[in-house]
Amino acid sequence: MKTLIIGAKGMLGHELAKAFLDWKPFLWDTDEIDITNQAQVNEKISDLAPELIVNAAAYTNVDGCETNEALATKVNGIAVGYLAEVASKINATLVHYSTDYVFDGDKKEGYGEDAEPNPINAYGRSKLVGEKAIQSSVLKNWYIIRTAWLYGKDGKNFVETMLSLAEKGQPIKVIDDQVGSPTYAVDLAQATRELVENKKPSGIYHRTGSGQTSWYGFAKEIFEVFGKSVDLSPCATSEYPLPAKRPAWSVLQSTKLKPMRDWKEALKDYKTSP
Repeated sequence: MKTLIIGAKGMLGHELAKAFLDWKPFLWDTDEIDITNQAQVNEKISDLAPELIVNAAAYTNVDGCETNEALATKVNGIAVGYLAEVASKINATLVHYSTDYVFDGDKKEGYGEDAEPNPINAYGRSKLVGEKAIQSSVLKNWYIIRTAWLYGKDGKNFVETMLSLAEKGQPIKVIDDQVGSPTYAVDLAQATRELVENKKPSGIYHRTGSGQTSWYGFAKEIFEVFGKSVDLSPCATSEYPLPAKRPAWSVLQSTKLKPMRDWKEALKDYKTSP
């Protein structure tokens, strides 16, 4: 299947390139395409005529979105509509990634694919615009994959941040009242391929590591897996104020597909991967 991966230089993009390697995907990033330029999107993608478009491009700086919401909405929302439009025109399948942050985090039991979004920050709002752009389009074949707490080798992520702090030998305090499901980018990329290969019905799918934990619990497991001795203690969100409000409970329930592997198992693989 002729495949185009957009955002190929990002953390998830790197893993998607590996997951789809035998399909010989075209790998585009900002040097090849500006997804916020509708004319360019239409021309370049129409000329390439892929059968599958995987969009891993996004404005992911959650706090940055608070002061740059217009740009975030352009990249995470409006541009997605451009991709849906050209995908419809060339009869391609579009895969797009969204986030647990489209929810308010008030439900301790978690959120299924059909739960009503209610974002509480600019990032979540911008991603919801993207979801709606696909859903309101005439595109026949599409997948919106919501994920959460993503980490991987090729990009800034919580695991590497914690390991870097551990090297400094100072006490570390990590938020313990935000709960979610850590997701390894390798697993998400593979789950994407499986979704496409199995020709699942168009719609929204939740793909995260199984189980749940707080950021403190995640940090504790990281130090245990990597054999780091640190002075680690929990703290409340109120002790660590950030520009963007975070949902307290943003666990995504997979009601359509078999859950992915446990997040702790994935973290062990992350440690040993090159």
